Amino acid sequence: MLRLNTSSPDFERAFRRLVADRRESDGNVARDVSLILDDVRTRGDEALAELTERFDGHALVSDDDWRIPAEACREAFEALDPALRAALELAAQRIRAYHEAQLPADRDATDAAGVRMGARWRAVDAAGLYVPGGRAAYPSSLLMNAIPAKVAGVERLAVVTPTPKGQVNPLVLAAAHLAGVDEVWRVGGAQAIAALAYGTQRIRPVDVVTGPGNAWVAEAKRQLYGVVGIDMVAGPSEILLIADGRNDPEWTAADLLSQAEHDPSAQSILITDDPVFADTVADRVGVELAMLPTARVASESWKNHGVIIEVASLDEAPALANALAAEHVQIATDDPQALFDRIRHAGSVFLGRMTPEAVGDYVAGPNHVLPTGRRARFSSGLSVLDFMKRTSFIQLDEAALQAIGPAAIALAEAEGLPAHARSIETRLGI
Repeated sequence: MLRLNTSSPDFERAFRRLVADRRESDGNVARDVSLILDDVRTRGDEALAELTERFDGHALVSDDDWRIPAEACREAFEALDPALRAALELAAQRIRAYHEAQLPADRDATDAAGVRMGARWRAVDAAGLYVPGGRAAYPSSLLMNAIPAKVAGVERLAVVTPTPKGQVNPLVLAAAHLAGVDEVWRVGGAQAIAALAYGTQRIRPVDVVTGPGNAWVAEAKRQLYGVVGIDMVAGPSEILLIADGRNDPEWTAADLLSQAEHDPSAQSILITDDPVFADTVADRVGVELAMLPTARVASESWKNHGVIIEVASLDEAPALANALAAEHVQIATDDPQALFDRIRHAGSVFLGRMTPEAVGDYVAGPNHVLPTGRRARFSSGLSVLDFMKRTSFIQLDEAALQAIGPAAIALAEAEGLPAHARSIETRLGI
């Protein structure tokens, strides 16, 4: 775990290294993914079957080996413990309500020149959702991806999820039923992203692919952007916790480890103005790790990527947060809004001592699919807009063309495009 202090002479250099550390895939992953994508594009289902047996130990032979039927998803939902089913339903209800408020409005207006113009929003026809099934299976991620797509009006939702050794997570199936998923395919990895993008003999192609995954999945999405739309290229999870010394060290340690347990490459950072609190939290992290079933992963993450930054005043924190542009920023102070007002770059922000990031992963409502690797500088979390596209439209009558056409002719001629000018001139009788 790295300790930094803004008053140290070498802080700027050390902090620049921290900001530049991407913790993401190397060139070998990119090369291997490129080969997989080309194989699936060329051989389709045959390549999918070979790769699924090699990586997941699951043979794709019969229809049931390939696809999980809707009935199985319904049965998984009905078989849930009532309390767990109620929790899943609460999460779905809150996620749906939040994303319904994101739906954009069409525009249609006529200006003073008589030009009618506007924009019309429509959903894509089909979306592919990736749901991890390796290190952990996340029904919450399925809800976070599928519900915005449904709210947007996507007609066909196809889920791909690996089933190692044929094992299926019933919670994922239950979430698929609750969200109204149309297809669930038992394939994962870069090859599943290729199948969604290119289509195979069994799996029809989609227009947009979303959902979290490992380095190979993220790289496949990066390489296939343009063939399909994607939500983002996501890297390892991140949390930045800004906390004063009036916080409970046990709470703070648990918050830091909530992301560390995701992946050995995940990163948890604490910024505090209290050195005694910093020491206490560092000690408490060790205690928490001793109790965690996920200690092996969380410990590796904390040891290699964990950071505690001591500042003279929390007034320094927003500038550091903006440079880090973290996926999750948690502000545990008496007046979190004051710091939040100065934070420009963050995937999602959690305000106050009673707002742990983990509640946002499940039931708060906003999407937990968020930009990582400093991409919050220029991108946002998943929303209904990722499943929609905007089409602009224009309508002129003769008077409107008379009003603005001459200016278009002048610009076309200035650009050396006479056919552009001619198409307007002929209508104006010039």
